[in-house]
Amino acid sequence: MPEPKSEFDELHPCDFYTPAELMDDDEMYTVYEIARLLQDLEPDADLSPDVENVLLDWAIPWVMMHGDELVVAEPRGDDEPGFYGVKE
Repeated sequence: MPEPKSEFDELHPCDFYTPAELMDDDEMYTVYEIARLLQDLEPDADLSPDVENVLLDWAIPWVMMHGDELVVAEPRGDDEPGFYGVKE
């Protein structure tokens, strides 16, 4: 059910980093690491699976929205995710 804006103490702009602002040009990141970076966390921050799942809900659409600014590397193994980096 929608909530009135007046119910919230503070409203923030819905601004997201661009890939160039978020990622180091010479590094490749998993979607899990991108999810952490989008929350101003270290890429290797220890998170519970529940928190990580919530962050992925933000990161996956971000990757899709910025796909034209990213390069992708295939996973190195069947049990690893792919990697994303800033397109040159």
